[in-house]
Amino acid sequence: MDATSLGWISLPLALLGGAIRVSTPFIFVSLGELVTEKSGRINLGLEGNLVLGAMTAYAVSFLTGSPWLGVLVAAIAGMLLGLLHGLLCSIKRVNDTAIGISLMVLGTGLAFFWGKPYIEPKAPSLPSIPLGFWSDIAQLRSALDVNPLFFLGIALAIAVYFFLNRTGAGLLLRTVGDSEDAARSLGFPVMRTRILATMFGGALAGVGGSFLSLSYPGSWSEGLSSGQGIMAVALVIFARWRSIRALWASLLFGAAGALGPALQGIGVTGYYYLFNAAPYVLTLAIMIASSSKAAPSSDAPGELSLHR
Repeated sequence: MDATSLGWISLPLALLGGAIRVSTPFIFVSLGELVTEKSGRINLGLEGNLVLGAMTAYAVSFLTGSPWLGVLVAAIAGMLLGLLHGLLCSIKRVNDTAIGISLMVLGTGLAFFWGKPYIEPKAPSLPSIPLGFWSDIAQLRSALDVNPLFFLGIALAIAVYFFLNRTGAGLLLRTVGDSEDAARSLGFPVMRTRILATMFGGALAGVGGSFLSLSYPGSWSEGLSSGQGIMAVALVIFARWRSIRALWASLLFGAAGALGPALQGIGVTGYYYLFNAAPYVLTLAIMIASSSKAAPSSDAPGELSLHR
């Protein structure tokens, strides 16, 4: 049974599968950026972490035969780039936005340079969990063929929620992000907290990149990311700096990214490139809405330069 025989019924199935696959890197990058911004720092360089993570994961998987080792090394690569970002932003009168853009260029440049030998070879991919094994419908089986990183992302969103709202360390992080003066008066280590938060965000972006190269689309190329690291910043704003909302927003972005291929799968080929632009249109709409003077900003961390 193919997509055309199912007709329009296959569209929600394709959107479901696409939302799960496309949203997975968004989940990791957005949660990483959320924790970073909760410390009062914005990292616009996560695109570099994402691409560098994708390259290192693919290279390690190809060289060792272990895709999970590739995920681990991608997290380390992203963490190191995050550490560099945190250290540079700790220097007085340094603009974190400018540093983020610079490190985005650095990360993507290093990935392109070191990744040239791995464009053609085929590396082992991450395994998937066939949750649709019980169905005879190929489209349903495909939609429910889920990578374990997706479930890890869900667990991480819940863990971040409890960390920020139920732990002393989460209170410390939020205090640093809301008022640097208050945090210093309480004796909180402001710079160390922000560096650790930026490292955590960079590591998660690296894991998100490993999904791109080792699962979907499952290869390494220089155009792999398509700006997902930048879009994650808009996603965090849309989620109002809340991890569970970031999870749902990632699924929304994933469904938007899957719209074009899903329509093509049922035979709708007109305006294909227009439908593929849906995630970028959504990002633009969110940024315009969040920039409005009427938009509430009470959820934004007080020290975040984007809202000061």
